[in-house]
Amino acid sequence: MNPQQVRTMLKQTIDDRRLTRSERKAMERIFDHIDPDPHALALYRSVAFDLARESLVDPESIETIGWLEEVVKMLQSADVSGGPPPQADSYFAPKDDCPAKIRGLLARARNSVDICVFTITDDRISDAIIDTHQRKVKVRVISDDDKAGDRGSDIDRLLSAGVDLRIDRTDDHMHHKFAIFDHRLLLNGSYNWTRSAANRNQENFLVTGEPRFVEDFSKQFERMWEEFS
Repeated sequence: MNPQQVRTMLKQTIDDRRLTRSERKAMERIFDHIDPDPHALALYRSVAFDLARESLVDPESIETIGWLEEVVKMLQSADVSGGPPPQADSYFAPKDDCPAKIRGLLARARNSVDICVFTITDDRISDAIIDTHQRKVKVRVISDDDKAGDRGSDIDRLLSAGVDLRIDRTDDHMHHKFAIFDHRLLLNGSYNWTRSAANRNQENFLVTGEPRFVEDFSKQFERMWEEFS
């Protein structure tokens, strides 16, 4: 279940400012069925906070929601489970095989991949994106309209393969370079998905499972996905 679907479901319960027993049971059945991981649950909580904030008109009440959100984030980061902290790995081009790492993340994705990259021209990565889409993983791509028309761009090939894709269609550049895998791992850095980035440029990206970063970038992706619809 993606954040927009969760938003639609929650919005149906907010009009009377309370969650009834029947509404709670209905949602519990849905979540039991989809079995979301902790990172997806964190994203759903963020959607709920956004809905609550949008329903308020009193500035002081809105500030209270902000306070509550920060307290919840703080408690989540306290690691009460005693487990190991989320791991983060760094990669540097051209020293590291960055395309291989990206292809590996795509191959291991099971539910969703959200890609937001300025330009995509590396056929090795584009092939992996198409393979992921053909495995019935939900793949969404956002890219820059100006770069989409460049020689070697794989944007049209991704579209022809049926990948869900949007471009910004503005005078400014969509200059992000990040991707989110299964709402669990974030890839972010300077690295464009191109042969020159892999073989010649001094580039980097970081892969992290830190929930607050995954959540923040997921929210940014959703905002842009709606903006460029």
